[in-house]
Amino acid sequence: MAAAQVRGVHLVGSVCLPSAEDVFRKSVELLPGRLRSIPDGETQHRANFTFWQCGVFKAAPQVLREYDATFNTVPMTSVPSDEEIQRVVKSLPELHTGYDLVAIESYELFSKLRKEGAIPKGVKFQVSLPTPPNALVLIAEPYQPAIEPLYEAALVRDLRKIEQAIPPEDLLIQWDAAAEFAMLEGAIWPHFKPWFSPVREHLEQQLARLTNAVSPQVEMGVHLCYGDLGHRHFFEPKDVGLLVDVANTLIKNTQRPISYFHMPVPKERDDTEYVAPLKNLRLGPTELYLGVVHAGDEEGTRRRIATASQVVKEFSVATECGLGRTPPEDFASIMSIAAAVSAPLPSLDPNGSLNGSANGSSRN
Repeated sequence: MAAAQVRGVHLVGSVCLPSAEDVFRKSVELLPGRLRSIPDGETQHRANFTFWQCGVFKAAPQVLREYDATFNTVPMTSVPSDEEIQRVVKSLPELHTGYDLVAIESYELFSKLRKEGAIPKGVKFQVSLPTPPNALVLIAEPYQPAIEPLYEAALVRDLRKIEQAIPPEDLLIQWDAAAEFAMLEGAIWPHFKPWFSPVREHLEQQLARLTNAVSPQVEMGVHLCYGDLGHRHFFEPKDVGLLVDVANTLIKNTQRPISYFHMPVPKERDDTEYVAPLKNLRLGPTELYLGVVHAGDEEGTRRRIATASQVVKEFSVATECGLGRTPPEDFASIMSIAAAVSAPLPSLDPNGSLNGSANGSSRN
């Protein structure tokens, strides 16, 4: 197979910069012509993925899982009865995730900067939302089954508020699915121990409900992840096979377009065996973003791209995961490498504005 076309760069979500304005400005400056969308960087209190969601349950702090200083689960001293669980859960007010509030606030800044010319016209505002398991790992095991449907409903309510506040032509929703793969791989017990069965069916059905919940007028992508706990995966996969299987099932079960899937490529995996299952990916018009970019490793990044090019003919590049926990001193290296190994998007005019398709994709 000829060398793949590598066009564009995807920012997964969190960014190791002080503010959303820094993220917007620096992303455009360092990745000229390469961005279809820009997230607000999930900065400050949101930098550690879903941990800020503990505040959603402040009315009943006893439902939260307790951790020690090394992020190991502290065993519960006593297990609540079924009656106590129901009493506590019923006492909770309607859950509000807060993702709508931060998205709407950041969009106002995004819109202002675009009017000033700091963000190219046509580049979308990206909102990354976690699937429920990524927040439910914060909940003590006895409470997880009862709280899961409440949290999923809250996510969808807040998704609707985001869609109502931000014009569809400006918005991209990304679902972040990470804890799912810990559960499917049986990693880090009991932190990611499923509270449901059959595990795969439950997770795939939930993912489909969430993707189908996004308005057809709004562009949507999916980030499939093996985590970034202490800059390590919670499980080292032998290849991308499980990611591919989940993606194919989601494509089949989603009644609306999926613009892209993002998948990680570990730094040490420049071998064909890791990416070989990509040949089974049934993307159609859906794009593929591969997390091949690693700080201080342009040579290795190019090797990973060359290896993936043996299997797939076109993809964009990204990091493995969000950059919220990345050392700030690595940021410039990551941006420089991402720009160096990719070409500008063909749908961008010389001024950086997107031409062609309404969703900013050259393939859709």
